[in-house]
Amino acid sequence: MTNIRSTMFVAALSLLPIPAGANVDPSSPNPPREVLDAIPIVLLVDLDSGQVLYARQPDLKFVPASVAKVMSAYVAFEEMAKGRLKPTTPILVRPETAAAWNGKGTSLYLEPGISVTADLLLRGITTVSANDGAMVLAEGYSGSVAGWTSLMNAHARALGMKSSHFAMPNGWPDSGRTYVSANDLVRLASALIERHPVLYRRYFGQRTLTYGGRTQANHDPVSGVVPGADGIKTGYTREAGYNFLGSAERDGRRLALVLAGATSEEQRATAARALLEYGYYGFRKLPLFPKDAILGRVRVQGGAAREVPLVARDATYLLEPPNRTSRLSLAISYHGPLLAPIRRGQHVADLTIIRAGMQKVALPLYASKSVDRAGPLDRLWNGLAGLLS
Repeated sequence: MTNIRSTMFVAALSLLPIPAGANVDPSSPNPPREVLDAIPIVLLVDLDSGQVLYARQPDLKFVPASVAKVMSAYVAFEEMAKGRLKPTTPILVRPETAAAWNGKGTSLYLEPGISVTADLLLRGITTVSANDGAMVLAEGYSGSVAGWTSLMNAHARALGMKSSHFAMPNGWPDSGRTYVSANDLVRLASALIERHPVLYRRYFGQRTLTYGGRTQANHDPVSGVVPGADGIKTGYTREAGYNFLGSAERDGRRLALVLAGATSEEQRATAARALLEYGYYGFRKLPLFPKDAILGRVRVQGGAAREVPLVARDATYLLEPPNRTSRLSLAISYHGPLLAPIRRGQHVADLTIIRAGMQKVALPLYASKSVDRAGPLDRLWNGLAGLLS
């Protein structure tokens, strides 16, 4: 039987020095409430620190519309990473699929009986939100919509998307069987970018796509407009309203945002742009711990060593509005006792950072070294050390 153990300590953030060149803008804007208050679901997260910078109903389930295609792209990226799908893989456009989806909503207008590459289908999905492209990819690769959505839901579970379910590859209205939450979409965006950076840059954030004599534009309201913005996906149906899952990288910081239920394309665009600018200019970056700093130690049972040092994978920082300082409570928690063997880099604990007026931040901590199972001499020494400690 395991239990959650924790160690707590307190730090005064006001005592931490702000380095020269820190991202502090004296004209930092306040949250753009005048455009955000009319949108039911809003979420802005700094992906590198894990901090929630703005949130309204982030766990509420909603209909994603074409934002569901992001999960279809993620499934394709995972299959490419495993070598089972290649950009050059030819996929047949089934006559029944073309009959049902050619010209239905946004479309590549794929003709029956032709073969198209997975690359074209993915560009159609990510750039012009092609409904037929998503269906052809799903049925051509998995054999059926059910087979593809099974992959979508399996990946959602693996990513911890507990408030999401996918019943359509393209997000077409399905009586609410496809649904997501803002927190889940940020999890998906983080995995998409972190696990598949090359594919992300290739397929997302492109402004236009030309195919079959037609040039169609991306409806993404931030790419090419907000510095550093590179996607991700819009969605709209009358049931869902105007939705957006977006991201940008600037000054070494990656943000992700979700807007759901906006009443117009203009409202969505204004809110997305203002929210990203707020995320970059409304906060200063305060360093906490350098990369590979030992943040704590936890006991190990049955190991060649009695404890293992804990480190964060990257430098740890917090974001805070200018001219504000906070006192921090920090807690290291883990399921213990930890049992050997433990490999270097294994996720074994979490650091939770709590401040007044801000949502708590949870950061994974990793073993800084491997701990093998104890041999006879190790067990004898550990026993003696335990008696003396």
